[in-house]
Order: sequence, then C-alpha cells, then structure tokens
Amino acid sequence: MFVKRDTMEKMTAVGCCGWFGFSFAKKSNKVRGLGDSTSHEFLLDEETENEDDSFSNRDVADSENGEECDFQSPTKRAEENLRYRMQHGFICREFPVKETHSLLRSEDENGIKTVNEYVYERKIGGGSYGKVVLYRSYIDGKNYAIKSFHKSYLLKIRVTPSETAMSDVLREVLIMKGLSHPNIVNLIEVIDDPTTDHFFMVLEYVEGKWVFDGTGPACCLEENTARKYLRGVVSGLMYLHAHNIVHGDIKPDNLLITGSGAIKIGDFSVSQVFEDDNDELLRSPGTPVFTAPECCIGETYHGKAADTWAVGVTLYCMVLGKYPFLGETLQDTYDKIVNDPLLLPDEMKPLLKSLLEGLLCKDPVQRMTLEDVAQNAWVVEEDGPIRPYLCWCKRHDLQKKLPERSETDALI
Repeated sequence: MFVKRDTMEKMTAVGCCGWFGFSFAKKSNKVRGLGDSTSHEFLLDEETENEDDSFSNRDVADSENGEECDFQSPTKRAEENLRYRMQHGFICREFPVKETHSLLRSEDENGIKTVNEYVYERKIGGGSYGKVVLYRSYIDGKNYAIKSFHKSYLLKIRVTPSETAMSDVLREVLIMKGLSHPNIVNLIEVIDDPTTDHFFMVLEYVEGKWVFDGTGPACCLEENTARKYLRGVVSGLMYLHAHNIVHGDIKPDNLLITGSGAIKIGDFSVSQVFEDDNDELLRSPGTPVFTAPECCIGETYHGKAADTWAVGVTLYCMVLGKYPFLGETLQDTYDKIVNDPLLLPDEMKPLLKSLLEGLLCKDPVQRMTLEDVAQNAWVVEEDGPIRPYLCWCKRHDLQKKLPERSETDALI
C-alpha cells in the first residue's frame, strides 16, 4: 500500500523527535534543526560521538519558537511495567543480574586502569549517552564489554519536559535484567555506587561484527550465511515480542557475531515495553533507513510490525550489500520508504525475492509476521522451521504445573 506524498509534512515531524527520545502528540510541520543538507551519517545511525569522549547532547525538549507541545510518556509507563514485572518475579532468567553498589577505580604506575575486578583493555565503541570499553576480569579471565555512563550527564539531557536520559538508560537496564536468550547479548552486572557519578553495565563480550557500509555488493553475504544470521535475529525477536518487548532498532550495527558464528542482538537503548497484546507505539524507532513506512507518517504504529520491517531491510542489506531506500536528506529518505516500490534483481531466487517482498510490504497489515518468516521456505531450507525458544520462564511454569498434573493423574 503506497501513501500519498502529501503525508510528508506529517512524516518529518515524528521521525526526528522520536529519535531524540520523545514523541509529540501534536506534530510540528517541519523537522527541527534539519534541512536539505541532512548528512547520510544521520540517516544511517542516530548516534554520533564527539572527539572529546563526551557524547551528543539530546537536550531538545523545548519546542522551536516556544511552541507548546503535548507529550506522551511511554518511558515512564515502560519503567512502571518493568518494575512491576521484577517485583512480581516475572523475569526470564534463572540467575539474576549481579548488582554492585560499591565502586573501586584505580590506575597503577604503568597506566593500567581497573574498575572493581575489571582491567581496562581498549575502547570498542560509543553512543549518545556513554562509551563501550573492553575489560578483562582478573577473577575469571574473561573479556566483558562495559557501558560507562556519567549520571550527572544523563540527568542534564532532557528527553521530555519531565524526563531525562537517565530514564532511557534505566529502562534499558530493566529490560535486559529480565532477558535470557542465546541470540541476545547478556547483561552480567550493574555497577552503581550512590557515592560516585559513575554507572556501568557489564555485558558479555561478543568478539565479532558484520561490517556493513552500504557501498555495494562487496559487503553482501553469501546466501547460507545470510540465512543463518536471519534465523538468529528472528529467533531473538520472536522471544522479545513474546515477552512484550519491541527492540526498535534492528540493524547490522546492533547485530554481533560470536566466534562460532552465532548472531546476538544488542543495544536496547530505544526499546519499548507494551502491555498485553497492545503494541501500539508513538515513539519512532531508532535509525531512519530502517524505519517502517507507518512510522514515517507521524501516526501511531504497531511495534512488532515495525521490527519486522527492520528485519527485512537488514536481510536486504545482507544479500544485496546496500539499502533498499536511501535519499539525500531525511525527508527524501522518508519519501522513498513510503512511496517508492521495492526493487529487486531479476536474477534473485524466487523464494528469497518472495520473502523480501513479504517483509518489506508497505502495508503493516499485509506484511509478513515473524511467525510467517519462521515457516518460510527460504528460511527453513535444511534446518527446518524456527521454533519458539523454550525460555526459562516457560520452563519454570511447566515445572510448576508438573506436580499438579501428577496428582491429577494419580486420582484418575
């Protein structure tokens, strides 16, 4: 289903503000701070790092020209929902995340830095709120990726008139505290000493990453490798959706690869939690070129369907080495996502072409679901359908029911 080009005024309003961590209920008719000179860097990645190791300020809560705006607050609702789950034992991991409330930072005469048991190795990444550093534990000898934040900095960044970036980080922590799946990066420990300004998320270190720059076929993957990666992404996302979580930023940059070739989904910084089966959201997903058409037009959308679209864009990148819809500006990119037809090579295998067409269907109602993808002929190949993961909370529920069943059987 194609959307008329006169929807572009709506499209420009929600996208930019959604990336900055809040959503307008009343929409502006232009993108704040963006014109026709928007860079490809912004279109491809919402996170940029400054040279001085500080990170881009998302303090955009005040509307342009003093215009008053009504704000919805999905972040607070998500936090309340997550805290309720935690308090009532609704988490999906057998062993809880370690919580440490004391911090010992040191540096020896050779310049070697430590944070508690972790010894600094090198910086491996960064984002809008903090940096990611590789550390090695001197207790178990393993490497860990540690996200480092300054609480004072997070508290200065306004994402709505009543919320700061700290809300986004705490929501990410709460989400990851409840998750355990082989295709999702595992949160190991949270270090939060109330007497210091430092806050750390200790994550499992995944050594590899599929390098994709969108420059052409040289970056595309062999078909069997793309299938293997897709199966891992779909399995992880099916698990998230079953636990009422929308990732919101599926893309190659957020897919890590282990030494054995397994893929893991990372970065839950824009993820959202929904109640029951109502996954209707307003906050726009993370990265422009992976944004679903229904998110571009400034209306509410269903998070699971938007995640599925992003899976389709990612698969397109995997097999063709480029983006399906990319313009010179933000507005142009949104216009292409909403209006331009999907172009696929004539020589592409029919099963793969059909899968991409189903995932990148512009109408979210007609778009393939992840359950459809799990049964798709191209995906199934020799490995069979992708089966729902029997996670810890489901296993726990089954174990609790076993004694009841045994007593009933005994009576019979």
